[in-house]
Amino acid sequence: MKLIKHASNIHELRLEGTHTKIAMMSDLHWDNPKCDWKQLKQDLDYCLKESIPIMINGDMFCLMQGRGDNRKNKSDIRPEHNNAMYLDSIVETAVEWFSPYAHLLTVIGYGNHETAIIKFQETDILARFVQLLNIKNHTNVQVGGYGGWMIVNQTLKKSKLGKRGTKAMKIRYFHGSGGGGVVTKGALNLTRALEMYEDFDVFTMGHIHENASRNDVRDSIVQGPGSYRQEQKQLHLMLTGTYKEEYGDGSKGWHVERGAPIKPTGGRILTIDYKRIRDKDSDLWKRGIDSYKFPI
Repeated sequence: MKLIKHASNIHELRLEGTHTKIAMMSDLHWDNPKCDWKQLKQDLDYCLKESIPIMINGDMFCLMQGRGDNRKNKSDIRPEHNNAMYLDSIVETAVEWFSPYAHLLTVIGYGNHETAIIKFQETDILARFVQLLNIKNHTNVQVGGYGGWMIVNQTLKKSKLGKRGTKAMKIRYFHGSGGGGVVTKGALNLTRALEMYEDFDVFTMGHIHENASRNDVRDSIVQGPGSYRQEQKQLHLMLTGTYKEEYGDGSKGWHVERGAPIKPTGGRILTIDYKRIRDKDSDLWKRGIDSYKFPI
């Protein structure tokens, strides 16, 4: 695995082989007591066991218990962060907690919780975390954007001529906006992405704490050796869930009082497969893209 930075929010992930998996996560809210550390550790340990690269699409942290934050609640701070160096302690403890997985982490993007701290506290907690994590573990984790691109370049098997081809798959990520509809559950956000973004293969969004995916197909034309051919371009769009379970027993709390339902927790595993299809008229690589929730 090799990660290359092309711009502040454009990164390239180089991998080997015709089959790969990438863990797509968002909305960990790691420092919040309502973050399910047990489930998060289980999912990260699964990535560790299977050597699966990890992307985090914003709101890795919650960061709501600092001085002057109107959202703070004494019940929503972990004991190890309840001190005069609140933000610093989150960075330091997070580096320790995530160090076993540092070599698998690729791009970590901003969410509204991280950008709020930049706006009101004038410090970039995400950049500080990534910098310290890389220093401690000699890794190459990169800070992304609130939105951006990650291109997955897979080096395929050698041909009869001994050449090793590469295939690129483009992920457009956006942390998200809006509150998410109780009825539509983010489906409209995915449809908006089809209108807003050009030439992506995968779109992923968090923020609204839903966990789902869908497949779309577009009529496209591609250039081959000496000619053009029609192609049905497969698109995969996903919503990644949270690790902060706010509903509880439904008796009280901000989440309950605003009429929000129970939200699905956990991220998704993106799968990318290539298969060579050869006949008398063509020699093509067919690609399959899908995703599923983390296994139990």
